[in-house]
Amino acid sequence: METSRENGSLYTNIENKVATVEFGHPASNSFPSVLLDRLEKEIHKLSGDDSVAVIILKSEGEKAFCAGASFNELIEIDNLEDGKKFFSGFAKVINAMRTCKKLIVGRVQGKTVGGGVGLVAACDYAMATEAASIKLSELTIGIGPFVIAPAVERKMGVDALAELSLAAHEWKNAYWAKEKGLYARVFDNIKDLDKEIEIFAEKLASYNPQALQEMKKILWKNTDNWDRLLEERAAVSGELVLSNFTKNALAKFKK
Repeated sequence: METSRENGSLYTNIENKVATVEFGHPASNSFPSVLLDRLEKEIHKLSGDDSVAVIILKSEGEKAFCAGASFNELIEIDNLEDGKKFFSGFAKVINAMRTCKKLIVGRVQGKTVGGGVGLVAACDYAMATEAASIKLSELTIGIGPFVIAPAVERKMGVDALAELSLAAHEWKNAYWAKEKGLYARVFDNIKDLDKEIEIFAEKLASYNPQALQEMKKILWKNTDNWDRLLEERAAVSGELVLSNFTKNALAKFKK
């Protein structure tokens, strides 16, 4: 089901201890601030829900997984406070995913840009289709993937972060992303992906919840400083988005 609402949509379905959280937006499943806020709250809520053992994060439709932050909102930013607030949207979601007591499995059916790559990197395990290419295009508009960089680096290493962020005009295909550790498995099509996600989530949900929780802690060790770190990074982005370089770049894109 695709949504046409400008603030996007968020649905959660809980079945057999598996919570499937589906987000959507008509602009290639991009995130306005309102939707990021809803996703953050939903992840916190599911973290404390005893009827849930595993979370699947997915997006609507069969095309893009996520086009990152809302372009329209980005263009409107005209002061430091709004800039920081805008970029801290993804910071808060990534931190919610990091501190969530439940393991999060990403289902990536298509192309993913910017903040969307950060979301996938913040999943504990992700599977994708071969259409799921990735790109960090932030430098092309005078900012950088600063908020999501810690998540990408933790998952893929600093070399992959450099390759993605510096070749800001380049798409990297799903097999490259798998080789670098972003995806655990890549499938030919959505049907095969969904079948495997279902089997995998079912298996995870059958394990000792305490053991899963301890495993989650181990996977995220040495990230306790991220609450502060990601907020600091949001402030850097918020400042850069007000630069003449970015204002000019965004004006060109808008045309």
